[in-house]
Amino acid sequence: MSTVIQKATIADIPAIQQIAFTTWPKAYGTILSKEQITYMLQLMYSQDELIQQMNKGYTYLLAVNDAQIIGFAAYNAITPIQYKLQKLYMLPATQGTGIGKQLLQTVIHQVKSAGATNLILNVNRQNKAIGFYTKMGFQILKEEDNDIGNGYFMNDYVMAIELN
Repeated sequence: MSTVIQKATIADIPAIQQIAFTTWPKAYGTILSKEQITYMLQLMYSQDELIQQMNKGYTYLLAVNDAQIIGFAAYNAITPIQYKLQKLYMLPATQGTGIGKQLLQTVIHQVKSAGATNLILNVNRQNKAIGFYTKMGFQILKEEDNDIGNGYFMNDYVMAIELN
């Protein structure tokens, strides 16, 4: 697989939505109810929400293989030296191929180049991606329960990596 990582634009929103809607039921189907998954996808991946994020400074990166978008990541600055990885999803068929690692390494390179000294993320406490992030050098800082409305919570670990 020859994969290119490139910056997303508003025109790429349908592809980002397609990946999220394909990936989430697999990633969270045994962790969250179908109703919560549907609610969160509508909340976080509506066209208006994604446009607003891009306009507020979120950088979206796409993993593109043979002209097909197979994954994406999004990050933003929290402070001049701390950035947050907001999203990282790969189509299920591409997981385990090393492309997610390539995508995360690109995020790390970009935020370091922008002056970041650490990168944080939130991950569901039952998500198997914790192992991936740990292998990539992230460490669990704390647990966090975030009320996202409609009676739903995100029960996460906050993880971080120091960028030297």
